[in-house]
Amino acid sequence: MLNDQHKKAIQTAYSQFLAGRELKARYGQKLMVAAIARSLGAIVQDGAGERDSAKTDGEHICVVEAGTGTGKTVAYLLAAIPLAQAQDKKLVVSTATVALQEQIIYKDLPEVARHSGLQFDYSLAKGRGRYMCLSKLDQLLSSFSDSGKGVSLGLYEDELPQVDETGVKLYRDMADKLATGGWDGDRDNWPDTIEVKDWSLVTTDHRQCSGRRCPHVTNCSFFRARENLGKTQVIVANHDLLLADLALGGGAILPPPEETIYVLDEAHHLPDKALNHFSHHSRVGASTGWLDQANKNLGQMLGEIGDGAELDRCGEQLPGLLTSAKQGLEQMWPLIEAHCEFEDDRGNGFNNNRSGSIRHRFEGGVVPEPIMQLAEKLREDFDELESALNKMLQAAQRLLEDPHSPVPAVDLERWYPQLGSWYGRAEANLQLWANYAREDAAGALPQARWVTLVDWGGSTDFEVCSSPILAGKTLEYSLWRRCFGAVLTSATLTALGKFDRLKMRAGTPDKASYQVVPSPFDFSRATLRVPASAVDAGNADEHTNAVIAALPELLQDERGALVLFSSRRQMETVYESLPGTWRNRILMQGQRSRQQLLENHRETIDGGGSSVLFGLASFAEGLDLPGDYCRHVVIAKLPFAVPDDPIEAALAEWIEAKGGNPFMQITVPDAALKLVQACGRLLRAEGDSGTVTLLDRRIVTRRYGRAILDSLPPFSRKID
Repeated sequence: MLNDQHKKAIQTAYSQFLAGRELKARYGQKLMVAAIARSLGAIVQDGAGERDSAKTDGEHICVVEAGTGTGKTVAYLLAAIPLAQAQDKKLVVSTATVALQEQIIYKDLPEVARHSGLQFDYSLAKGRGRYMCLSKLDQLLSSFSDSGKGVSLGLYEDELPQVDETGVKLYRDMADKLATGGWDGDRDNWPDTIEVKDWSLVTTDHRQCSGRRCPHVTNCSFFRARENLGKTQVIVANHDLLLADLALGGGAILPPPEETIYVLDEAHHLPDKALNHFSHHSRVGASTGWLDQANKNLGQMLGEIGDGAELDRCGEQLPGLLTSAKQGLEQMWPLIEAHCEFEDDRGNGFNNNRSGSIRHRFEGGVVPEPIMQLAEKLREDFDELESALNKMLQAAQRLLEDPHSPVPAVDLERWYPQLGSWYGRAEANLQLWANYAREDAAGALPQARWVTLVDWGGSTDFEVCSSPILAGKTLEYSLWRRCFGAVLTSATLTALGKFDRLKMRAGTPDKASYQVVPSPFDFSRATLRVPASAVDAGNADEHTNAVIAALPELLQDERGALVLFSSRRQMETVYESLPGTWRNRILMQGQRSRQQLLENHRETIDGGGSSVLFGLASFAEGLDLPGDYCRHVVIAKLPFAVPDDPIEAALAEWIEAKGGNPFMQITVPDAALKLVQACGRLLRAEGDSGTVTLLDRRIVTRRYGRAILDSLPPFSRKID
């Protein structure tokens, strides 16, 4: 149980923080501090200092839904830091967005350190891809010819770096600033935005990095940052980095889960991000291309780094392995054409902020027998290829460490990333085709499997994909059962007033502590309105016409407003159909960057003008427009998910096969949660007021509408 010493430490830190900031205690914040303290303080340690799972089985997880304005960041920091220190554990705070990560590291943690009396150090953890690779920069600069073009080691044509004069100047500026101490190699600390295509040429991943064997390691920004993590008590990371660490077994990037208390902020994003990490993808044409290119580059590589021993022995096997895998992929192409019918899946939902994909989904995750048989051959081919490349990588590593190596270090450094890249692609193909080569085990959660048509340099390629339908089991085994303790928090963790959706998708244990703490906002200051002009959104054309007719009157007196649409097509149709005088007031997502749109919107409002934002998914969550910047949120329709999303469709099939109702168990709870998020764009500060208007009559005419309506904050209601 939470002992008196722990209680006093937390209470003292909280009181000192409030006094130092001249703040008053918030009821919801106090409840959140208490809930976290009870859960983490009750963890029983065994003789080795690890959590005793027999005595703490699920109770070490604390789930808190805390509305906007609760002050949840301060609450979890003040509760978790003293308990992590008392139990000699690291505290890892993980977020879904860079914006919150930066807020915590640059604002919240410094304020807690300054005002709470707690003594701790903290640092920001980033993935390898956020840091400059000195070896790659050095190779790139040395390859430039007088014309400024780079000599490439690309695996196939679409990877050849095309560096113009601007790019050459950028890379030389990077080298100069690194040499003079004007830059630390962190992408986020470069004074200007670096485009992905430019950055990708000078960063690396764990497969291509030679690690401690690299001659640049003493000046490597990534390894310097990594060394600091080992000495830090509080680490701020993000969900992607956390999941990448778990995928590597845990403890490879961040501290081991058994030695860590996690705080997962924006925790409602964790299941979807986990699915992305645990899914497999491979493009048939592109993979054929890199296998062919690798075969062409192999002779040059062995000529430069052949050691007369293991590298050469493995290298001699590669031509046959590369050719066999390439032939298998070439045979897969006509099989996909024969067994797949591709359809456009344009759909609905706030998350549909892109044009529809053209794909074929294998119902029930069942792959046709001919494809499954060829997948088994490809699994065998890529298994052998991955094994040979892994041996070559290990041999190259030993040569890099050997002061008497017969191979020049400069040549090894040049080819090592290529070997790592080949190995990574072979590994990805092995995982994908192994998944396609076997049926799902009886009683196990089925896999979603599908093929998407994608553009590849002006022609078409097949992207073959698989994914678990739920991330819960993987998170249960890799995180919840292993971690010392964890706190999950967000403003939106419940759906229809229950935590069932989170339990299913994230796998949090039934014995965990689940609590909803109140927001300090007075929701009666806002009105939820369903006007008489709202029609049933099931009829798309009629609904779009009704939105066009309703908007001018709804927003005529508003200075700042936000209109959220279900599809880009509807948003653009409404925009084009409004009078020209109205279009002059509208800033539509896609016209400019999100940041530019928000800056223009704020400038117009500050200048006394009127501005209306039109947006899709990313504007329905995370947008902070307090006061006059947003007095009216108009939601075009209930945010039902895209019906043909392959993972959601496979999940629906599974639920239906078990006798459940996918619409009521998945679609409605998901829509309710997204609607709460959208409504949350209105009240951003305690003094805010305004209106949320829903232009979808289904909220009052359909049976499920009442359940969704009752899950919303207690706004005043005006239903015409």
